[in-house]
Amino acid sequence: MFKALVMEKAGDDAPAKAHIREIDTQDLPEGEVTVAVEYSTVNYKDGLCLSPKGGGLVRKYPHVPGIDFAGRVEESTDARYAPGDRVVLTGWRVGEVHWGGYAQKARVKADWLVPLPEGLSTEDAMAVGTAGFTAMLAVMALEDHGLSPEKGEVLVTGAAGGVGSVATAILGQLGYQVAGVTGRPETADYLTALGASRIVARDEINTTTKRPLEAETWAGAVDAVGGEMLARVLGQMRYGASVAAVGLAGGAALPATVIPFLLRGVNLLGIDSVMKPFADRQRAWDRIATDLPVDKLQSMITRASLEDLPRLGADILEGRVRGRVLVDLGA
Repeated sequence: MFKALVMEKAGDDAPAKAHIREIDTQDLPEGEVTVAVEYSTVNYKDGLCLSPKGGGLVRKYPHVPGIDFAGRVEESTDARYAPGDRVVLTGWRVGEVHWGGYAQKARVKADWLVPLPEGLSTEDAMAVGTAGFTAMLAVMALEDHGLSPEKGEVLVTGAAGGVGSVATAILGQLGYQVAGVTGRPETADYLTALGASRIVARDEINTTTKRPLEAETWAGAVDAVGGEMLARVLGQMRYGASVAAVGLAGGAALPATVIPFLLRGVNLLGIDSVMKPFADRQRAWDRIATDLPVDKLQSMITRASLEDLPRLGADILEGRVRGRVLVDLGA
């Protein structure tokens, strides 16, 4: 038996509620690999899955949320993994459609796992989590499209959030000048410590203007907000620069024109972390192990247990979570 957070409904039309349950291993879903989960995290999608209606993501109850986890292989019928191997999982709709990481054990398909690179512990991996993995994919995409430190300043929107915090730390470590956008002035010192060279107040950049182009300011951008802020940023990019779009905290609509694309050759890069092929995942985790200053992870972390998750799920939906939440399944 092992402990898990289970979302349950009293009836089809009843709201889902979280309960801490003892579950038998035989109740786990099908899969080639059983993992003893050591750590998970809290992401925006987790907040949705923990909500009474499942955020439109959960289709079947009872359900175990948790869209990412790290731990050690306990059993495997796949030759790629053996007991004791350290692994990480993000994406593949685990925690949404499939049972996820808010349990002390998980059983998943071998194709969904990535071996942890040397030098990265399971705790480090979930301090990074889906948000940090997404941030690294964004940085890699910008680099693949020509970004380098000498090109100029890089903007990170939603900089105090999970993706933004890790993106700021990675870019700072790689020698970029980073401008972090935040609507919370109290996070300025936090962002500076992560690697931001200056802070941009959200009010300066979160509304569109009538002009489709403004002064060429940013050599690259990681945008976690979308909506009007992304539209504004597109008009401020330098010629040929790229924006990596990773989120939609400010809305899914994009009230922009095609002018930045046609007159400045700006690139808008969509970053998907859910269905990324294995080779791209392995490359990203290898980069995380070498390019993310692990010592700075500690300043991003809020530690939590399974019992804390219902409250933290609500908090992240309301924008009250700074940085990363590390869920200790042994706590």
